[in-house]
Amino acid sequence: MTDHPMSGRVVLITGAAGGLGRAHAHAFGALGAHVVLSDVSDPAVVVAEVTAAGGSALGVVAGVDTWEGAAVPVAAAVDAFGRLDVLVNNAGIIRDKSFAKATPEMIEAVLAVHLHGAFHMTKAAWPHLSERGGSIINTTSGSGLYGNFGQVNYAAAKAGLVGFTRALALEGARAGIRVNAIAPLAKSAMTETMMAPELLERLAPEWVSPLVTWLASDGCTATGCVYSVGAGRYARVATLEAQGVRFEHVPTIAELADAAAAIDDLAGAVEPASLADQIALVAPPA
Repeated sequence: MTDHPMSGRVVLITGAAGGLGRAHAHAFGALGAHVVLSDVSDPAVVVAEVTAAGGSALGVVAGVDTWEGAAVPVAAAVDAFGRLDVLVNNAGIIRDKSFAKATPEMIEAVLAVHLHGAFHMTKAAWPHLSERGGSIINTTSGSGLYGNFGQVNYAAAKAGLVGFTRALALEGARAGIRVNAIAPLAKSAMTETMMAPELLERLAPEWVSPLVTWLASDGCTATGCVYSVGAGRYARVATLEAQGVRFEHVPTIAELADAAAAIDDLAGAVEPASLADQIALVAPPA
């Protein structure tokens, strides 16, 4: 993967006061971008780090869980630098609990930051990105792609971001806006209890940020894609549809049971690029 200098570009990163957001800020700053760091906690320390390393950075204290809050860092970016080229939707919270024990407040809070927050931020940024084209990188998760016990709220929000990414990529193509998502594995309080120490050493956020900068660069043409990233491994994630079984009549339960193995068989599976592609698979052959 090759670094592409981004001199003069303006990059807005949410949840940038630490963790992945901090690593992304350093990576974009090193490539010459003006980096706008937004967080509910003051990102002043990260701003100081980026500028001390020779980069250009601006900090904004704002939340993503409301339309009004999301408008603040977008306006600050445009006021300070005159444009916006890249949005990294990275802000997130965790309220883990098994579904039976999860409270409505725990569910709503996670949806508000992860899923609604991406809507809020992207809606505010969209007119500016549309002016000259740009890139949006959303942050999904393996929990959203594959599920994880005790994270129904988080998994649902992160899975929603996959659909958000895919649909938005189709709508953004006309304006030259590319939209992708990453599913990162990085060291955190959660992964520290799940993984061996030798693996945790490779899970520093700095392993994730090169992929984010590449997805935002002119050298990348990918859009509507999801990438798994962590510990030095970079891989595209695909949603596949099996060849399936076609009935010429409404099947009975018994017929579906008999066909279950063929219905589940992923040999020869295809990857629809849109709902239209899925409809084409369902349509009877001419």
